[in-house]
Amino acid sequence: MPAPTHTRTPRTAPKDAAEVRLPWWAVALPALAFAALLMLIAGPGQAHAAAGDPALGRLLGMIMELFWA
Repeated sequence: MPAPTHTRTPRTAPKDAAEVRLPWWAVALPALAFAALLMLIAGPGQAHAAAGDPALGRLLGMIMELFWA
């Protein structure tokens, strides 16, 4: 006599719970917008003065030229 088998039912989320999945750009775009606004607030002179490493200063300068050119 075969043993009874129990089938597993798929687990479903409760009716009151919502699953939220964001695409990659939903996080990247606000981060880029925040960085751009922060650079606008800081101004071009303050960004160069804050950079201690010359390579970092050049990089910030190139990024700022991209926005203000």
